[in-house]
Amino acid sequence: MATIKIDGLKEFQKAIRAMDADLPKLLRVTFNEAMGLVIGYAGDHMPRRTGSAVNSLKPRSQQRTARITMGGRKAPQTPWLDFGGEGRRKGRPPARPFIKQGRYLYKGLAVKHDEITDVMSKGMADIARQAGLDVT
Repeated sequence: MATIKIDGLKEFQKAIRAMDADLPKLLRVTFNEAMGLVIGYAGDHMPRRTGSAVNSLKPRSQQRTARITMGGRKAPQTPWLDFGGEGRRKGRPPARPFIKQGRYLYKGLAVKHDEITDVMSKGMADIARQAGLDVT
């Protein structure tokens, strides 16, 4: 699995919260923007019939974690499309080879790694500037 770890994020969040209670909320916005890059990649590569699987991909970040949700009631097939498996009922839909790393989301995270890092870095620098800190 591809991950991006930000050293000192917890301390950064606490420091900007001490300066302005609303600033940590901007971290979530920054992370959602970064996850939008992954969603864009996955959406471009995911098969479409009705578009419900692609439309089910949503950024759901918090102040310390960037996340993407998929599937749900309107698109229960989305995890099957990405990871494969037997389906909800044996034989329906037909078995799709299981790939632990997935076909779309984790691949998008790996492919867009540098762009995601740039978006997060710029977003955190902007937040620091709004807090009144000098950013070099």
